[in-house]
Amino acid sequence: MDRGVPLVGGGPVSEYQYYEFVALDQALSAKQQGELRAVSSRGRITSSGFVNDYQWGDLKADPAKWMERYFDAHLYLANWGTRRIMLRLPKAALAPETAEAFCVGESAGCWTTRTHVILDLRSEDEDGDENSWNEEGRLAAIVPVRAELAGGDRRLLYLAWLLCVQNRDLEDDELEPPVPAGLANLSGPLQSLADFLRLDLDLLDAAAVASRPLAEKIPSAAELRRWVADLPEADKDEMLLRVFRGDAGLLRSELLRTFHGVTEESPAGEGRTAGDLLAAAEERWVARQQQNREREAAQRQRSEEAAAAAREERLDELARNPVRTWNRVDELIATKRPKDYDTAVALLLDLQALAIREGEIFEFAEQMTLLRERHARKPSLIDRFDRARLD
Repeated sequence: MDRGVPLVGGGPVSEYQYYEFVALDQALSAKQQGELRAVSSRGRITSSGFVNDYQWGDLKADPAKWMERYFDAHLYLANWGTRRIMLRLPKAALAPETAEAFCVGESAGCWTTRTHVILDLRSEDEDGDENSWNEEGRLAAIVPVRAELAGGDRRLLYLAWLLCVQNRDLEDDELEPPVPAGLANLSGPLQSLADFLRLDLDLLDAAAVASRPLAEKIPSAAELRRWVADLPEADKDEMLLRVFRGDAGLLRSELLRTFHGVTEESPAGEGRTAGDLLAAAEERWVARQQQNREREAAQRQRSEEAAAAAREERLDELARNPVRTWNRVDELIATKRPKDYDTAVALLLDLQALAIREGEIFEFAEQMTLLRERHARKPSLIDRFDRARLD
């Protein structure tokens, strides 16, 4: 990422960038770790990953090239609002043409190497990203989506397409791709991904209308045994070789995908467009705002009714002996303390409300006139009387 120093109020402010890469299918060799160390002297490098953050500086390498050569997942964020996720899967786990059908814009793209497909998902926010982060736990919460995708769950790819819709990368008449099951009930990792990419909840809810519930069937041991027995010997030999080569990371997901098959549900009728989904999301937003206003209005009414009931109860208590309250006002004023002045004014407001309720407002006014005369040389007190409209 190449970016100049952000300016706020005409002066430079601190930058913050965070890079994390993980190797999942195969550990980094000592030679590869040395190559990474040659790029970054302070990066935290292990056989399974690279982590570094920067203030003012930047990573002196292309994350996309690192993904091609070393890593299976990458997370990047910057405090000026950029967030990025990259995932690398073997072509055997994700066909390039499948990824290309969903990753169709600047917000979600993909490319292929000789052996892998790499997904690149981005989110930008011009308001910046000054939130408090637990950076090193965020990729760990997201990375299981890779195994879900390898196992045939196409929801990640659909979220990538929806991100393109949200960020207006597509024309309004762009047709929606096949809608996977389970959009209304995302897995924890998928929800973490959606949150990280700032995917609009109203847009996701609008899309989920056409999504069937996710039918998760866990195969029994007997079913798996029969299925494995029917596999060709050559396939079994290849699986064992992959395990010995250290390529077992996605093998279980691939086998489950083959066992279950990949099921998708196309949109009903002629299919929805990007514009249809944006309009549906807008309608949901408007309806939700109206519900929020109604809920807030009802809450205000309940609060006002409770306050009114409490005041009536307080006035009832006051009516039993108003002289005692007038005496308390005198005691508070005599302290000449600002906080006591405020308490005295609150009591006088209750006495005024009681006078109005009992039809004795003229008597209250006479008492206030005497009170003002006695304390005419206390300007801060008189100012409080004036602001409270105690006459």
